[in-house]
Amino acid sequence: MICPYCEYKESKVLDSRHIDSSSIRRRRECERCKKRFTTYEKIELIPVMVIKKDGRRESFDRDKIKYGLIRSCEKLPVSVAKIDELVDSIEAEINKMFVNEIETTKIGEMVMDRLKDVDEVAYVRFASVYRQFKDLNTFVNELESILKEKKDEK
Repeated sequence: MICPYCEYKESKVLDSRHIDSSSIRRRRECERCKKRFTTYEKIELIPVMVIKKDGRRESFDRDKIKYGLIRSCEKLPVSVAKIDELVDSIEAEINKMFVNEIETTKIGEMVMDRLKDVDEVAYVRFASVYRQFKDLNTFVNELESILKEKKDEK
């Protein structure tokens, strides 16, 4: 690592700390001038392209998932920390797949699977937009399937 003060190419690591699952903070000392500085290392992930329903492709954007979750959880007792946790787990699952492309339907299913366990009302809100319920019957059918699952769990 090049020293930002004297541009010497050698430094020693004094301390390393994991910030999260993909970043490390390192405290370093230059071997020539003895000044200390901090570096951050982040794992470079392969960019994932999302295949939209109409066939278009765009870069994966975790903020879009977060926005959808925030809208679904509006006025419900779901914390922003919980929403961030859901987005992190979805992004981690996508990265573990080691794919270059993923369909929006797959991402939507991941969101719904997690949201169902967090808040049923938020799940129904998300599903109604995601699945584009055409009429009241499809909406009622989704509610009945949730009730059936809940009944089977008991």
